[in-house]
Amino acid sequence: MKEKLKELTNKKSFHIVMLIIIITVIICTVGMLVLRYHVEGETNMPFTLSKISVISSCEGVDKEAVDTKWAFDVYQSNDIYLYIDKNSDYEKTEIIQSVCIDNLQVEAKEKEKIKIYRPDTEEEKVIFKNKEENRVDKLEYLGDVESDLKALKISNQGGLVAFRCSYDNLAEFKSDEEQILHTELLKKANVTLEDIKVKLTFDLTIKLESKKEYKTTITLDLPNENVIEDGVASSERTDLKEFIFKRVQE
Repeated sequence: MKEKLKELTNKKSFHIVMLIIIITVIICTVGMLVLRYHVEGETNMPFTLSKISVISSCEGVDKEAVDTKWAFDVYQSNDIYLYIDKNSDYEKTEIIQSVCIDNLQVEAKEKEKIKIYRPDTEEEKVIFKNKEENRVDKLEYLGDVESDLKALKISNQGGLVAFRCSYDNLAEFKSDEEQILHTELLKKANVTLEDIKVKLTFDLTIKLESKKEYKTTITLDLPNENVIEDGVASSERTDLKEFIFKRVQE
C-alpha cells in the first residue's frame, strides 16, 4: 500500500493536480475576500458617517404684484446635514484633510429647477440663502481646528458638513389676503408631494492627512413627507449600513 502511494505521489500528474487544487483554493479565498469587501466595505474606518439630518421647508420670494396684494415665487428647500464622527475603536490617530461632496445627480419632475447651494457667508441669522453666488455643483470642506459651516471647514477630528438641495421657482402664488404665512405656501399653491419628489444621489469622500481616502455613494429621497401640510418637516437617519465606504486607490 505504501509503495502504491509513493508511486502515485511521485507521478507528474499527481503534482499537477495538487497544484491546480492549491491555485483553485487561493483563487476562491481571494474571491470571497473581494466579495465580502464589496458587500461590507471598510469595517474599521478612522471616521464614520454617524447621522444624516434633512430639514425640508418652503418659502416664498417676493415678486412685483400687478393685480393682487401679494405675489410669490414658491421654493421648496431641503437642508442636508452629514455628521462625521471619530471612530473610538480605531487605535491609530488620523486627521481629516477634507470632506468632499460631488457627483451630484438628481431625478425629478422638473430636473432643471433643482439647484444645489452651499452655506451663505453673509447672512448671520440663516445658514442657507438661495442666491446665485451660492450655487455649486460640488463642495469641499477643509479640515481645521474647529468646524465652521459658512467657511466650509470641518474639525479635523470630526464634525458637520451641510448643503441645500432646492426646488426653485416651483410655483407662483398670488393673493389678496391680509397676511400670508410662508409655511402654507405649498398648500395654497396646490403643490402635491408628487410634484416635488426628488431622488438625490451624491458621492461623499473623506480624505485624511495620511493620504487615505474613503468614499461612499448616498441616495436620498426628498423632501420629508409632512412638508406640504406643516411647512417645515425634519428627519434623522442613524442606521446608515446601506452606505458602504471603500478605500480610494491612489
